[in-house]
Amino acid sequence: MAAPDAASVPTLSSLGLTPHRPLVLVDVDEVLGLFMQGFGAYLAAQGLEFRVDRFALFQNIYRPGAAEHLEMAEGKKLFDAFFAGHCDTIEPAPGAIAALNRLARSAEILILSNAPPQAERLRTAWLRKHGLEHPLILNSGPKGPIAAALVGQTAHRTAFVDDLLPNLDSVAEHAPATATFQHVADLRLQPLAPRSDRHPRIDDWAELVEAIERAVRA
Repeated sequence: MAAPDAASVPTLSSLGLTPHRPLVLVDVDEVLGLFMQGFGAYLAAQGLEFRVDRFALFQNIYRPGAAEHLEMAEGKKLFDAFFAGHCDTIEPAPGAIAALNRLARSAEILILSNAPPQAERLRTAWLRKHGLEHPLILNSGPKGPIAAALVGQTAHRTAFVDDLLPNLDSVAEHAPATATFQHVADLRLQPLAPRSDRHPRIDDWAELVEAIERAVRA
């Protein structure tokens, strides 16, 4: 993904954030919210099975009793439908809400989520339902370019939390001064998710919030 046009990246002030405190960028799915659990419940309501037996998405969707997963195109349609009408039904990840409330006392929080554009209204409503008033930016593709444009607006320390190594690697490449942390909320996914020595893997928010605070402390 090419670096975003500077004019297309919002300023921190336009998002209601100040550049005079540390900045923490946080993903939603499998970080703040239990996406796989919520998506699985949606699929079950459609008469489908969601078998979490690999660190994947569309390859885990099956018709009942089938040996082969659904075609990728069918899975993508279900994914889009979930985000268009049901992504506000997911449960918060254990400890995530309390952790963000704690971080917000000393840092600015920005929610950076890779989700289809049609998810913005429901995703914002989900954050507000759980008392999270932080701004939301929807992205597509690697998160490094937009993260770099955002953290470049503050002289304070910054951190980034995501479940996916490609996003973490992208931020490390484009914003190398930003502390990166991997968090995988779903208990079924945790043993399946790839790890990297480049990014501390902390799946307990009580422990993760302390690591983030240490990373961004002046």
